[in-house]
Amino acid sequence: MADQDERELVHDEAARLPPGVRQGRRLSDKILVAFHQACDQSDFEVAEQLLRVLEMMLTRRPVMPDINRRRNIETLVAAHERLWHLRHPDAELED
Repeated sequence: MADQDERELVHDEAARLPPGVRQGRRLSDKILVAFHQACDQSDFEVAEQLLRVLEMMLTRRPVMPDINRRRNIETLVAAHERLWHLRHPDAELED
């Protein structure tokens, strides 16, 4: 119940902010945060789906040149590696 109240409070506060202020982070950053939260909660199926969405966003042809493209791709690779290691915890012991 407390989680629901907290979500409603955050939503109400965000709704009162001007649109420019509300969008402090890029959508891809928010998806990456949700991916890590899903990993932290061992919800690997959701994490994989979020990773697919993030990959689609980062690999499609950009409308404007993206100066952070290389860093974004490196972040995507790191996320794939994290999910793989979480799904294969015994693989690290074999090395």
